[in-house]
Amino acid sequence: MSYPGYPPAGGSYPPGAGPYQQAPAGYPPQPGAYPPQAGYYQPQPGAGYPPGAGYPPQAGGYPPQAAGGYPAAPGGGFPPQAGGYPAAQPGTYPNMPPAAGGWGGQPGFGAPGGGMPQGYPGAPAPGQQPMPGYPGAPVPNPSMPGYGGGVPGGPTAPAGPAVNKGYRGSIKDFPGADPLKDVEVLRKAMKGFGTDENAIVELLGSRTVKQRVPLLAAYKTTYGKDLVKDLKSEVTGNFEDLVLNMLKSPAQLDAYELKQAIAGAGTDESCLIEILSSRSNAEIKEITRVYKADHGKSLEDAISSDTSGHFRRLLVSLSQGSRDERETVDISLAKQDAQKLHAAGENKVGTDESQFNAILCARSKPHLRQVFHEYQQMSGREIEKSIGREMSGSVEDGMVAVVKCIKNTPAYFAERLHKAMQGAGTKDRTLIRIMVSRAEVDMLDIRQEYLRQFGKSLYTHISGDTSGDYKKLLLKLCGGSD
Repeated sequence: MSYPGYPPAGGSYPPGAGPYQQAPAGYPPQPGAYPPQAGYYQPQPGAGYPPGAGYPPQAGGYPPQAAGGYPAAPGGGFPPQAGGYPAAQPGTYPNMPPAAGGWGGQPGFGAPGGGMPQGYPGAPAPGQQPMPGYPGAPVPNPSMPGYGGGVPGGPTAPAGPAVNKGYRGSIKDFPGADPLKDVEVLRKAMKGFGTDENAIVELLGSRTVKQRVPLLAAYKTTYGKDLVKDLKSEVTGNFEDLVLNMLKSPAQLDAYELKQAIAGAGTDESCLIEILSSRSNAEIKEITRVYKADHGKSLEDAISSDTSGHFRRLLVSLSQGSRDERETVDISLAKQDAQKLHAAGENKVGTDESQFNAILCARSKPHLRQVFHEYQQMSGREIEKSIGREMSGSVEDGMVAVVKCIKNTPAYFAERLHKAMQGAGTKDRTLIRIMVSRAEVDMLDIRQEYLRQFGKSLYTHISGDTSGDYKKLLLKLCGGSD
């Protein structure tokens, strides 16, 4: 449907005023990008780069780099791309002009003391490596030595899932979106006899989170009423839960879900592990800040009072948001860590869970992928299988989930979605949380993994397992069939 004052949505997003302008049809080749243009490292006849120590030149690959990482390209590196994403500023979530009444003033967005990082949700700025911890991000040169500078030895591990570069979310900014016009549409949908649920679905399902959250302030400013309360009086059930969760910032949603997982009679342990193992350090620190502000208690205290033993230690470790996030991998250190894990588990009477905890919660994700590879080479068994043989209960489930999430984040979420819909009854809280939180991160990769693992598209499974307006809005977040 169309709204007053809105341009017709074509096959691609025309550049819109403000942050996150989308270039037509993706990123066009830029001058100075690949292939090499004049003035950018043209291969010279008979004068190639000499091989770096321990790195023979590879056919068709990147020439070996001088010590210290990637050299700066002449003229300051890659030129800025027209119409692309502007570079993120520290402490903002994501880029946002500080306008009065804008969404920068919302809780969890650009709040004093640090906001959400660029890339949550979203993609890295052009010309930059994706941030470590960005779920499903490509791992550059996983076998390149970093910590100790040692030369890789033995077979090279497949360092991570095959990931498509670029923005992998299913929802993009709606061009020219105006919160004041959007709340007018929502008000009209709820006013009078009956509710126009389709208008709510169409509007929320075509806005990114940074375009949805400002609707709360815009609605109150325009009508003097609370949008959440009005929606609660008009919609019900799972559709209500989905709509309200889509109006939360990512950190607010995660903090809310963690609170719900801890509250009540039983603890939703898989939800705790899912959130804490898949978010980056900066995201976890923002979640803990919002949790304390919203619930008056620190996340660590809440976890400690509701869990016990080695599982509690695992969660507390993950909740610190202090994982090493370097992208470089030292093969010799990875071998040492693999030996420590083997000695703490398979090669020992009893199991030293604290050694598993120390390595799984502190080491970088690229490093751990190499550790898992070295472990399998050494023991002939995947590390998840070893954990299953050596541990039990919550700590086993937690450790295995951390390993799966680190190995291949989209595959981990595809499995979580499948379990939520498989069998009798649907775990709607899990389904809603994952669909909302991953829609602007790696939903396209999750869809690919879902099809690969289960032989049917995520879109098809959602269509068959849900109904009504709830189904329509979930399918908007899914973004299409495969």
